[in-house]
Amino acid sequence: MADSDGNAGERSVLGRRIGFWGGIGAFLLILIFCDFVPEQPLVTKVAAVAVLMAIWWTTDAVPLAATSLLPLVLYPVLGIMKGKAVAPVYVNYIIFLFIGGFLIALAMERWQLHRRIALNIVNAVGGSPARLVLGFMLATAFLSMWISNTATTIMMVAMVLAVIKSMEATFGEKGTASLAIAMLLGVAYSASIGGMATLVGTPPNLALARIYEELFPDATDTLSFGQWLIFGLPLAIILVTICWLLLTKVFYRPSAELVFSKQFIREEKAKLGKISFEEMTVLAVFAGTALLWVFRKKLSIGPVTIPGWTDLPFIKNGPYIDDGTIAICMALLLFLIPTRSAHAKSEGYGTVLDFGVFSKIPWHIVLLLGGGFALAKGIGSSGLSQWVGSGFESLDSVAPHWFVLAICSCLTFLTELTSNTATTEMLLPILASISQSVGIHPLVLMIPATLSASCAFMMPVATAPNAIVFGSGKIKVLQMVKVGIVMNLIGIVVIVVLFCLFGPLVFGFDLSS
Repeated sequence: MADSDGNAGERSVLGRRIGFWGGIGAFLLILIFCDFVPEQPLVTKVAAVAVLMAIWWTTDAVPLAATSLLPLVLYPVLGIMKGKAVAPVYVNYIIFLFIGGFLIALAMERWQLHRRIALNIVNAVGGSPARLVLGFMLATAFLSMWISNTATTIMMVAMVLAVIKSMEATFGEKGTASLAIAMLLGVAYSASIGGMATLVGTPPNLALARIYEELFPDATDTLSFGQWLIFGLPLAIILVTICWLLLTKVFYRPSAELVFSKQFIREEKAKLGKISFEEMTVLAVFAGTALLWVFRKKLSIGPVTIPGWTDLPFIKNGPYIDDGTIAICMALLLFLIPTRSAHAKSEGYGTVLDFGVFSKIPWHIVLLLGGGFALAKGIGSSGLSQWVGSGFESLDSVAPHWFVLAICSCLTFLTELTSNTATTEMLLPILASISQSVGIHPLVLMIPATLSASCAFMMPVATAPNAIVFGSGKIKVLQMVKVGIVMNLIGIVVIVVLFCLFGPLVFGFDLSS
């Protein structure tokens, strides 16, 4: 589960100042001098708010979460929506899906379950230098499907640096340089790729699910956790595999003479000791939550259909249950189950999770998601999205895969310098309207755009994982850019090809209508 991007705090003071005043100037110019649709004055007003938020989000002129609160003030002041109508948009089942999932992730971190999982994966896969890189990448990708990519990267980088240090003592710093770069970049890229695999893996995925439902409330093909996993997991596996091959076979091929001793991994596992009752509890809740998410709604892949458990006749009120309900229900169990181990008692933990964990929830991401939902609501209800989409009606003869390719290319490189969450929240309502204007299903553009927002591999400031590995001091900007630009391009191609081939089967739409 990803948190915010690594862009925050990286902008220059001058850039922020320009963004701040530039956003206000653009906002006032549009309000005073523009009238896009005379019979629909709200179109111009929402456009002004959208431009202001876009500039502030892009330049980080003020904190992203603070910018996300603008609709609460500007919508009522400008007569777009009443304040009591705007506020509920910020809180919905997607927000509680995020909070519930994050609470379970925090439980994994508290009891070191994520570390035990990572060490076991590395121990099972690692051996030769190339397999060692693969082990770290698989562990990182798996954990990032469920917990914060920042926390995952910090933990994995600490283990990578410990392994590198032990190998440098035997083979020297120069002899292990290629392996060090491959492992560190592998961890950074796998953290971003892993988040693409699940609906809770990264905020843009959650934003897509809610914005699609907000714009098309009567749609029957709402996105479910199981649907997303069926498509996202193979995509992540393919990208991790390609990334591993590029790192270990093309760019930074480690010497075969580097023999890694698994002693370090064994020592780290020994430090964790025998698996505790609390770890077993969190593991059971984690596995149960994943299964309930995956099989909540029926899964249809071509001719094969697996019925959802909420549709079973003995499950009363099944249609009332959503993924957010499951997340909160399972997370609440962790507040009810008492601890048993001596270590837990010595730390003062009476239950597996307690009240103190709420201070660790990234509330800025909650506000950022809410701000995006509010922006989408205004863009859709005011008629702005229809007005923008009407400008693309002449492109209705263009094949859908060319649209997908163009969108993926733009989002991939745009998010190298901007917040992926903010960018997707700004563009998804517009893409939905464009798709309607050119006569294709909205998800044809919205899903690839969301996935491409996670494919920022070039710059240290593009994502938090990139920034963390760059901060290790063992990677230069050019080394990251060299691999990153290739991964960006490959990510675009893989997403387009996989989506056009299997997207219609998994998500149930026709590319041509």
